Amino acid sequence: MHSFTAQIIYRIECEGLPTDQYEEQWRLVYGNNEEEALKEARIAGTNEESTFIDRHGRTMCWRMLAVKDIQPVELKNGGLLFSMVREAEMVPAPLWAAVG
Repeated sequence: MHSFTAQIIYRIECEGLPTDQYEEQWRLVYGNNEEEALKEARIAGTNEESTFIDRHGRTMCWRMLAVKDIQPVELKNGGLLFSMVREAEMVPAPLWAAVG
């Protein structure tokens, strides 16, 4: 049995209508191969769908939209679980710089 990280995306609905909000979750799943891990991720994602009444009395729903990614992960001390590289857009000069 191997361990995998699964990136699961949920759509947030309010009163049955989709919103512009999504939730991204990273979950640990097990499988003999990637195909089995994907199946387990879908089951886990579906089991975590939720419907509740918010503080304003609206019915809110978290619906699993997709399993976006499956990656093998080695469970050991210091093992890498998740990594993301972000590129910052450089500002050529401060907006408050004196113009000569």
